[in-house]
Amino acid sequence: MTDVKTQIKPEFEWVDQQGDESIRYLQHGYPCDLVRWHYHKEYELHLIKATSGKVFVGDYIGNFGPNQLILVGPNLPHNWISQMAEGQSVELRDRVINFSQDFIETCAGAIPELQVLEPFWQRARFGIEFLDPDTVAKADSLFEELAASTGFRRLTRFWTLLDLLASTPEYRLLSSTSYIPTTDKKVLEKVNVAIHYILERYDKELSLEDVAAHLDMAPSYFSKFFKKATGHRFIDFVNSLRINRACERLAHTDEPITDICYAVGYNNIANFNRRFHAVKGMTPSEYRRASADALYRG
Repeated sequence: MTDVKTQIKPEFEWVDQQGDESIRYLQHGYPCDLVRWHYHKEYELHLIKATSGKVFVGDYIGNFGPNQLILVGPNLPHNWISQMAEGQSVELRDRVINFSQDFIETCAGAIPELQVLEPFWQRARFGIEFLDPDTVAKADSLFEELAASTGFRRLTRFWTLLDLLASTPEYRLLSSTSYIPTTDKKVLEKVNVAIHYILERYDKELSLEDVAAHLDMAPSYFSKFFKKATGHRFIDFVNSLRINRACERLAHTDEPITDICYAVGYNNIANFNRRFHAVKGMTPSEYRRASADALYRG
């Protein structure tokens, strides 16, 4: 296994936007050097086209899959990590649009009608996930039109896309309002190492001391460091990953709950049930029934 320390790149991402472009469009596959825990001063509208895995936005931890659409505000750390077999790759996983706060403010200053979007930009500070499938499908088409165009036509597609997203009522904010993102490069590098290490091992027995040793930190220092950098206590972070994985299996497989308990990293069913209820507000059995009911109604 490759040491994750060798995979870490500088965590501030310089968005290479040409002087004659108001927005930047890019797309990439997976694996890709751009996939890491990072931040930048530009907004990022991010559409997933393939694979599934874990998404991190500020202190939010969740699952992602195809057609997930998220807007990330300036300086809000984020990352999408696909769960794929070793050696597997995809050619197109992400469609991405970047644009700056300066661009938005300049346009709003010249075009009064754009000032109505101010609440939208405020929400973006925490990350916005757009939930309506029809809205995401329309956004996907606009992404494709934008990617195929240049100049003024690209700009018109961009504003049409933003108008669509700003007007939809079906969204959720991701990062908590109490989370204060860190932009310290060395801290983000260490967080990146810790997150990759945890993601490779969270479904097995894993202790705070194990991760602290991997980062050459004292356990007590690592505990405070991790909480400040991610907004989560270590144990809560690991439990969230495990419970999210358990939810996937409960909703999409017929595996016995006891087997799922051990498969996601818990060593007894009582602890699993207790942790699951603390995160989801229901038992694993209730979650499985609710998922089946939702699928049936859909």
